[in-house]
Amino acid sequence: MTIVRVLVAEDQPAVREGLVLLVGLLPDIEVVGQAGDGLAAIEETVRLQPDVVLMDLDLPRCDGAAATRRIVAELPGTRVVVLTTYADSASIVRALDAGAVGYVTKAANGDEIGRAIHAAAAGQTVMDLAVQRTLLAAARRPAAPPEDGLTAREVDVLKHVAAGRGNREIARELQVSEATVKTHVNRIFAKTGCGTRAQAVRYAHEHGYAD
Repeated sequence: MTIVRVLVAEDQPAVREGLVLLVGLLPDIEVVGQAGDGLAAIEETVRLQPDVVLMDLDLPRCDGAAATRRIVAELPGTRVVVLTTYADSASIVRALDAGAVGYVTKAANGDEIGRAIHAAAAGQTVMDLAVQRTLLAAARRPAAPPEDGLTAREVDVLKHVAAGRGNREIARELQVSEATVKTHVNRIFAKTGCGTRAQAVRYAHEHGYAD
């Protein structure tokens, strides 16, 4: 198996040293660097170009989610696995939205951390059981109606966008012109703050508009 090169980003020195020691003992993993804050994590990742960054969320100077976003943008070949004490849905979504491919809590043991690192290096998404339960519980909660001012027709169009349909297909389904659909889409973007169809799809799922 190819050795996975890992950088550890953790602000507490004792915790960081423990993680470096633990991760360094895992099979087929080599710790090539460490960082004590978010900016250092970005700089060291650019310098060392590890396969995986093990990232805490609560970092000084630049938080872990922001550092993740920068790393993913600048080094798309480097994967980020969040290792943190936070297991609330907001923190999880923030990290995944920033581009992290893994999310593991600090309650995980060495074997679980090792599996997450290897899975991330292989391009797979991995979340520990506590994180999966949090996301499932959040998904089961009924979403409060958003105060976005969407009309009934705009909601119809947004549902079709969330289903992956293009303007021409939506126009055919709703029996309107493509120009009308485009106008509705632009109004949806303006009212929801979305700038792309991908963002609109995510908005639809997060606010209960997706079927």
